[in-house]
Amino acid sequence: MKRAIFPGTFDPFTLGHFDILKRSKQLFDEIIVGIGKNNEKKTMFSLKERVEFIEKVVKDDNKIKVMSYDGLTIDFCEKVDAKFIVRGVRNTGDFEFEKAIARTNRFLSRIETIFILTSAKTSFISSSIVRDLINNDGDYSKLVPESISDIVLKNHSK
Repeated sequence: MKRAIFPGTFDPFTLGHFDILKRSKQLFDEIIVGIGKNNEKKTMFSLKERVEFIEKVVKDDNKIKVMSYDGLTIDFCEKVDAKFIVRGVRNTGDFEFEKAIARTNRFLSRIETIFILTSAKTSFISSSIVRDLINNDGDYSKLVPESISDIVLKNHSK
């Protein structure tokens, strides 16, 4: 079985993330959305909320699992027997950042990183833009899956 990890903070999970996830299903038998616990990052949404958001989006898809993890992504890959990491790339800045991580991961393990370019229609979306819109009562609904938009509106309205 070809299993991949799609790691991230997903604070929140956007249509850009969803696009990468859907397209990566064509390459792998199973994808685990790995929500990393990063104590260095201050998140808007709790880990529990982020897991629930993504589980709601993928609830009917048996090729996708959602799990949280602590520590290095390559250690999580080994724990769940995944040989691949999927990363979305929006621009050259993303690519340079992700390339360094991918090379380090490959140096330290046998895990391969697969880069998927974001689609033109989602390439401008980032979680930080969505958080800024939420914090400033902007319309973020067109940037996240509908099920997430409904939950965010209910739980985080000012």
